[in-house]
Amino acid sequence: MAVDLSTLVEAVQEASDVRLTGAVSRVVGLTIESTGPAVRVGDLVEVHRPPAEPLVAEVVGFRERSAILVPLGSAEGVAPGSLVVSRRRPLRVTVGKALLSRVLDGLGRPADGRGPVPAESSYPVDRPAPDPLRRPRISQALSVGVRAIDGLLTCAKGQRIGIFAGSGVGKSTLLGMMARGTSADVVVVALVGERGREVRDFIERDLEGAMDRAVVVAATSDQPAMVRVKAAFVATAIAEFFRDQGLDVLLMMDSLTRFSYAQREIGLAAGEPPATRGYPPSVFALLPRLLERAGTAERGSITGFYTVLVDGDDLNEPIADASRAILDGHVVLSRSIAERQHYPAIDVLASISRLMAEVAEPSHKEAAARVRRLLAAYRDVEDLVHIGAYVRGSNPVADRALDARPAIDRFLQQGVFERSSFRETVQALADLAAWYGVEP
Repeated sequence: MAVDLSTLVEAVQEASDVRLTGAVSRVVGLTIESTGPAVRVGDLVEVHRPPAEPLVAEVVGFRERSAILVPLGSAEGVAPGSLVVSRRRPLRVTVGKALLSRVLDGLGRPADGRGPVPAESSYPVDRPAPDPLRRPRISQALSVGVRAIDGLLTCAKGQRIGIFAGSGVGKSTLLGMMARGTSADVVVVALVGERGREVRDFIERDLEGAMDRAVVVAATSDQPAMVRVKAAFVATAIAEFFRDQGLDVLLMMDSLTRFSYAQREIGLAAGEPPATRGYPPSVFALLPRLLERAGTAERGSITGFYTVLVDGDDLNEPIADASRAILDGHVVLSRSIAERQHYPAIDVLASISRLMAEVAEPSHKEAAARVRRLLAAYRDVEDLVHIGAYVRGSNPVADRALDARPAIDRFLQQGVFERSSFRETVQALADLAAWYGVEP
């Protein structure tokens, strides 16, 4: 039987009689300063505050001889001189196949009232990304059950894609559709900074029928910034466990923007200077550390979908811009399309999958190119059509696009609980492209 040496080392450390201790010297904003103990960045400590339970905090830096701690809970009850005890290890999460259908908090603890999760092992929350030279090349498509994506923005096993949208345009609904319709073996969902009322709605409504193969990690907006940051890493570590079992995992995170907001709070509280639009440098250093952990590995894969909130629908704001540079494609949800009650409100022409060319069949790519050309031709004359200034016969491609528009809309629109297999989607796309016969 295989032995997890990291788990044994952890058990030995926790069983040691030697305690490394220090004392609180200062509390400022979100941070606690401690004189001692001997710790490293990333280590966990316990801040004692009797009669309450000890407060767990993480070491994020040092100022002269003091350690800077960010608590993973409320700092109420902490006083000058409070005892600080090192746990001598970073945060780890319990993993195992028993996680399926469970809901966890931002630190990986059960939050669904169903008791502890039987452990097979534990994974460090902060792990390095797979060696880039040992990653298998991406070569297989992954169906998500959404026609607009499978047909025109085909994603691959191990790809990382951003879903860019303003508020209230249908991001959560789209994630639920993908969770129910995907061909992946396991779905891991991270709800980072969500409103409290939306967590149960998402689990019971959007994940209906998919919870038996899903794991949900939720850290609501009222929880400490460090818990919200850790929720993203906990979900990624859980996805890595299932990937290491040789499974294909769909990792969905809502949202990358709120993850960045939480890290901004931590960075500014720790004394970092604000850089781009108030974001400290640590935010832009943390994004690739998180995103690069998804992808292919020697066994299994993690395909990541990360929602990105864009303020005022500005796709060039700092987090959106930085994320787009790291990710392997982006799906843009349009408010104007949603206002026409067209769902999912995907702007196909503004979206791209950088790996579709690697995994789609030639006939599929040709059909997608033809339909995209029809969409582009329609957009070019749309304003003229609305004011009655377009004259048929002046542009043959535009004429075909006008005729094709109702059929294309029927293809792109999809009911929330409507499922479409990858084969059905590709066939419908081919029929649509062949019927209107526009060369790519």
